[in-house]
Amino acid sequence: MRSRTRTLAFAAACTLPLSLALSAGSAEAKTPYVKPFMGWSSWSVESSSREGYGTRWLNEGNIRNAADALSGKLSSAGYKYLNIDAGWNFTYDWTYHSDANGIPDADKDRFPNGMGAIADYAHGKGLKLGLYGAAGLEKEVYDKNAPILGTDCHAQDIAVKPLTPTNKWGGSWKIDYSNPCAQDYIDSIVARLAAWGVDFIKIDGVTKDNVADIKAWSTAIDHSGRKMWLTASAWPVDLEAGDGLRPYANGVRVDTDVECYCETTSSWTSSVDDRWTDLPKWLDKVRAPDYLADLDSMPINNNTGSGLQDGINDTERQSVMTFWSMASAPLYVGGDIYFLDDKARAILTNPEVIAVDQAAVLPKQLRDGDTQVWTKKVGGDTYLAVYNMGSSPASISVDFKDLGVHGPQRLRDVVARENLGSFKRGWTASDVPAHGSRLIKLS
Repeated sequence: MRSRTRTLAFAAACTLPLSLALSAGSAEAKTPYVKPFMGWSSWSVESSSREGYGTRWLNEGNIRNAADALSGKLSSAGYKYLNIDAGWNFTYDWTYHSDANGIPDADKDRFPNGMGAIADYAHGKGLKLGLYGAAGLEKEVYDKNAPILGTDCHAQDIAVKPLTPTNKWGGSWKIDYSNPCAQDYIDSIVARLAAWGVDFIKIDGVTKDNVADIKAWSTAIDHSGRKMWLTASAWPVDLEAGDGLRPYANGVRVDTDVECYCETTSSWTSSVDDRWTDLPKWLDKVRAPDYLADLDSMPINNNTGSGLQDGINDTERQSVMTFWSMASAPLYVGGDIYFLDDKARAILTNPEVIAVDQAAVLPKQLRDGDTQVWTKKVGGDTYLAVYNMGSSPASISVDFKDLGVHGPQRLRDVVARENLGSFKRGWTASDVPAHGSRLIKLS
C-alpha cells in the first residue's frame, strides 16, 4: 500500500501496547509508489512437480541461495524484491500455524532462524523482503481463539456470525470489520512484519467480498510506519473488485497463475498467452502509477542445463518481457533463480525495455486477434509493440496515424537496441515468428 507518514512510527509496536501505538494520531496523505516493483517470487518453484521442487523446496537455505542469485545477477538492473510466497509459516505437511496471538510465524523446520534473520540477510545484499498472506481470518487462529494483542478481544470475537467462509477457496472465515478489534488484529500482524523488516505483502484469494480485508491491510501498513508494497492477488482477482480495491492496493492480479503446475515452470498455453486476452478487460480499472495490473511472475529463468526449466522458448520469453513492460506490470522472475541462464539474464536486464516498464504508463490495445498491436506514450515518445499470437510467422503492418503520430518518424528497435531509420506513414514488422514480438520506439 502507498505508505503514509506518521508523527510516531509504529514499527516497534511488537514491544508497545497496541492501543498506545495507535494513539500517535491520524494518518496523513498517501504517498504512492511511482514505479512497478521488480524482483523474484518463490511460487513458481513451489508449484512445480519436477523432482526436487514443490512446496518442500521452500526453506531457509534455498531462500538464501535465491537472495545470493538475485543480488549477484539481477539486482543491479533493478530487481530488488525477494518475495516468499505461501508456505513460510506452514509445516512441511502443509499445516498452517501462528503464535499465541494469532500472528503468523515462520515454521521452525523451514526457517529455523526466523523471518527477521531472512530480512536482515536480504537487506544486507541490498534487497527487499516480501511475505504472503491470505484474505480473511485463518481457521487455525479462530479455533484456538487467540487473544488479540493490545485488546480485550479474542479471534472468535471478530468473525462474522454465523461463520461465513471467505476468499477464493473459502479457506478462512469472513472478518467483521465493524468490530474495532478486527483492525487491531490486522495491525498486530503488520506490526510484526514491520518489526522483522518486511517490505512487501501479498494477500491472496481476493474476491469482491474481500475489499474490506485489503482496506484493513492497507490501513495497518499506514499504522506501521513502514513503507510496504501491497498486492491483492487471486487467480485472478474478481474484475468486479477492481474499483473497490483501487484506493488500497498498489497492484492487483488480473490473471490466473502463470504456472502450469507441471514439471516446467509454465507453457505458452498454460497459461502465458491468457494475458493478452485478459489484460484489456482491466485497462479501465487499473490506474498508473498507483494501482497497477499484476500479470504474475515471468517464466524467464532457465532453459538450459540443470534445474527447473521455463517451459517456453526464447522467442516466447522475450514476448513475455515485452508484454509485461508495455503493461508497466511488476517485473518479477519465477523459477529457480540459482540456475538463471545467460539468455534469460540478457532479456531481463535490457535497460531500454525496463525503462518502458518503469515509466508506469498504461498501454492501449489497437488490434486484437492473432496479430496484435499495442501502444503507449511516454513523454514525447510513442512505443509500439506487435505480437504474433498465431502458430506460424506473420508480417504485421501499422499505420502511424493509428498511433496518433504524424509525419516522418525515427524508429528504434528497443529489444535489439538498434536504430531502424526514418519512416513516413507506417512500418511493417516482417516475419514475426510464432508467439514473437517487436518493441519499437517512435520519436
